[in-house]
Amino acid sequence: MFSSDLRELSVRRIRDWSSVKMYRCLIKDFETRPSVMHLLEHPFIKQAHGKDTSLRNQLSVLIREQQDVGSRTRTTRHERINTRKTLIIEICPDDDLVNLEVLDEETIITHLQKRYQDLQIYTYVGDILIALNPFQNLSIYSPQFSKLYHGMKRSTNPPHIFATADAAYQSMVTLSKDQCIIISGESGAGKTESAHLIVQHLTFLGKANNRTLREKILQVNPLVEAFGNACTAINDNSSRFGKYLEMKFTPTGAVMGAKISEYLLEKSRVIKQATGEKNFHIFYYIYAGLYHQDNLKKYRLPNKTAPRYIDCFNGKVMQEIISSKLYKEQFGDIQDCFRIIGFTEEEVNSVYRILAAILNTGNIEFTSTSSQHQSDKSEVPNSEALDDAAALLSIGSEELQEALTSHCVVTRGETIIRTNTVDKATDVRDAMSKALYGRLFSWIVNRINALLQPDTNICAAESGMNVGILDIFGFENFKKNSFEQLCINIANEQIQFYFNQHIFALEQIEYQSEGVDASLVEYEDNRPILDMFLQKPMGLLSLLDEESRFPQATDQTLVDKFQDNLRNKYFWTPKRVELCFGIQHYAGKVLYNVSGFLEKNRDTLPADIVVVLRTSENKLLQQLFSSPLTKTGNLATSRARVTAASRSLPPQLSSGRNKSPKYLLKVDTMEMMRHPEETTNMRRQTVASYFRYSLMDLLSKMVVGTPHFVRCIKPNDDRQALRFNKERVMVQLRYTGILETVNIRRQGYSHRILIEEFVNRYYYLAFRAHQMPEGSKENAIIILQKAKLEHWVLGKTKVFLKYYHVEQLNLMLREVIARVVLIQAYTKGWLGARRYRRERERRNNGAVIIQSAWRGHMARQNLKLIKKEREQAAVQIQSAYRGYRVRKDYKQSRQTGEYTPERRSSTNLISDEKVVSDSSSDASVLKTDKLSDSRERDRLQGRSALSKQGPTVKLHHRSPRRRGQQPKLLNSPEDSLYYNHLNRSLDYQGSKRKPRKLGQIKLLDGEDEYYQLLSTIESVPEEEALSGPSPNSTAPPTISSR
Repeated sequence: MFSSDLRELSVRRIRDWSSVKMYRCLIKDFETRPSVMHLLEHPFIKQAHGKDTSLRNQLSVLIREQQDVGSRTRTTRHERINTRKTLIIEICPDDDLVNLEVLDEETIITHLQKRYQDLQIYTYVGDILIALNPFQNLSIYSPQFSKLYHGMKRSTNPPHIFATADAAYQSMVTLSKDQCIIISGESGAGKTESAHLIVQHLTFLGKANNRTLREKILQVNPLVEAFGNACTAINDNSSRFGKYLEMKFTPTGAVMGAKISEYLLEKSRVIKQATGEKNFHIFYYIYAGLYHQDNLKKYRLPNKTAPRYIDCFNGKVMQEIISSKLYKEQFGDIQDCFRIIGFTEEEVNSVYRILAAILNTGNIEFTSTSSQHQSDKSEVPNSEALDDAAALLSIGSEELQEALTSHCVVTRGETIIRTNTVDKATDVRDAMSKALYGRLFSWIVNRINALLQPDTNICAAESGMNVGILDIFGFENFKKNSFEQLCINIANEQIQFYFNQHIFALEQIEYQSEGVDASLVEYEDNRPILDMFLQKPMGLLSLLDEESRFPQATDQTLVDKFQDNLRNKYFWTPKRVELCFGIQHYAGKVLYNVSGFLEKNRDTLPADIVVVLRTSENKLLQQLFSSPLTKTGNLATSRARVTAASRSLPPQLSSGRNKSPKYLLKVDTMEMMRHPEETTNMRRQTVASYFRYSLMDLLSKMVVGTPHFVRCIKPNDDRQALRFNKERVMVQLRYTGILETVNIRRQGYSHRILIEEFVNRYYYLAFRAHQMPEGSKENAIIILQKAKLEHWVLGKTKVFLKYYHVEQLNLMLREVIARVVLIQAYTKGWLGARRYRRERERRNNGAVIIQSAWRGHMARQNLKLIKKEREQAAVQIQSAYRGYRVRKDYKQSRQTGEYTPERRSSTNLISDEKVVSDSSSDASVLKTDKLSDSRERDRLQGRSALSKQGPTVKLHHRSPRRRGQQPKLLNSPEDSLYYNHLNRSLDYQGSKRKPRKLGQIKLLDGEDEYYQLLSTIESVPEEEALSGPSPNSTAPPTISSR
């Protein structure tokens, strides 16, 4: 029992509590556990009596202390007490900003700050989730938390990213509609990590039978982000591309595959990075991994100084690569990702070779030389880096040098070879590096999609459903913003416009069209800004493309064109600042530097480089530059095979270049070497045009599904944990429209469902399953009243519901369906058991029939075998006995000298008949022809003996008989029956049959063998009977067969 040494009761004396054997009170055996009276009499319970208030206060203080320090493990003397974070311990109405009594900016910001200090980083705004970046690892994403948020009502647990993922999943399964989760926010707000957590929870919810598939899907994001993410000035893991991941599920909710779409990779980062920034992660991972594996020489990488592409400024990258354990571990993780997803070793080796070739290409340097005819010719003074790059690309170094330092120009039917200046050769080198990396990244994405595509045997592609996850680069505003930041911010403008349209515009338009009385909410519409960027022909991107087509255009002429055509309040040019313009974005003012805009937008890749790379012996490299590019600038999934003709090196790229101009013209046009879809129009595609098509493609995928929004907020710019900057957060809340969102979620109706669709979806809640009510307003009202919902409105054609109504309806519908499924399960189980019993009985009966037939067959076979053995035994016995009798008679005759054939014949016949009579019925199966021949032979021998020597035995002759007359010996009923049957047969045959004598029938069937046994030893022929009896005979001889 309890220890009695507790002198003072205190909540803080946990160590004293450890000696209390409270577990004895929990013993299931009621005979051994203490009774209630014993417990009440214990000193521990007595001391607690009347101290409820003090104990409650002490517990409150202890809980607050643990809330401040977070989740920690406290140990007692024998056991451990595990505490959770307040995220799960308490549920308060402040989890949703809509429930706040006072609604203004100050209240919202104070409320968010309080929650953030308590490590409650998630907050609801209706059905929208606000996520504050904690800048630290939290232990709230384990599988136990995934189970906690599985299929639960939103208000049951505190806000969580898992709840948003679960809501999307449950809506997909319940409504059989595609879903889309849109994650937005600034760079460094935590969008990428949120996307990871959503994928983790969706994989947990859609548990596939194939565990390998789940592991593959979880490895997609780390692999793609290693190639597409980089360290920037404000984010150590910034996404430098747009990613839309589609997880594919069966109609029952099991995950069956995934597909990833990538948009606008920042390829310029490969060749140059801003101050304080780095190249893509994969370059550092592979360099560190190969260094520690001593494989740098294999890939021709230097081991003392890092390549120029990854060490542009400080020259300390090599030391960081050697000393950093993170890079080494990440390289191992990337290798595991390749292996788990399904890449072959040959493919991975080709990827490493191309990456190493890019790094070596960056080390190629050019110098200017002059000759008699050319003064600005470039050449490669040190060919070491050139040879290394060519060897890794499996092409000739001379051909690569020619493609870098010269180019072919076709004018008026003639081909002219012009040399490149140092700057031009450097641009060509960098363009080749960007093209290599961009196409390699697209190939990796396509390869992942091929390895993760759904199995058509499991579910048809048409019947499957998707949950899309958008993780796009966040809004950026650096000290120096270039073309890449312009594209990124335009994409964020588009996402914000989609949010406004779905949350505000479409909802308020339906209020007016349906005649619903709802107050309108004013919001900041950014459509004019998007029009300024995207409209044709006077939008900013169109003007940029137009200026890029002029060879003589400069950055200054581009700024002038912008000033002349973009005259609105969202565009301005700063004074006393050259080559700059400003844009008033939805998130604030951003100043852009135009330097390099035209070259980055053109993104030209010389045809000479393409031809040389197509001659590579590396199959992957051939594929990269033989497949066409899509309208979004990515590598096409379907590719044409590279023929031997297209792989052969054109003559103008050889060292001599002395072929005829006619042949050079054919090769330079590259029409014979292009994919059918890669027409000359593809040359005119710019980065701005790729960007426009990418936005169109992204929006087309987003509008298909029902959206779920996650707004990520960055609490401070220093990336410090538990630091909340009110001014910084306030700016983000303003431009994301959080206050307006709270208002419209409180006053408006976020779900608008057609009345007919509403009735068809939820009629289970108020009607029987077989009734199928009509889609009328009356039935909709019955359903809403049966569900006990409030604050709903019926429009002309739609039902207007609050954001929490649909969740409640879905939960009730799920309960009803669960009961139906349970009844179906029991019914199907009973039917299955009955079918099983019937099938088992049928199989048992069949088994009995088969066994019976088999046993009968075996019995018949055994009987035949026994009969055969008995026949053979009878024959052997008869043979032995006859031999014995003959030998015995012969001995007697020699002794007496009285042996005669007649005596032997009679004796043999009598003996044979006795043997046959004494044997069983098996003796009747003997061959009748042998027996008849034996009797006939004995009869003739006996007759001849009588004629010569005279009779030794007195024979009695019977009186003559006529045909059909019964013999005197046939006295039994069986004999009479046979005789009558024989008589009828003879009468039937009539004159057609020649009469035969009764004693001369040779062949008898098996049924008449008994007649043979009953016949006399010697039958008298009819001819002798007609001549009269012998004078010495008075009566016919009667010899019994027995």
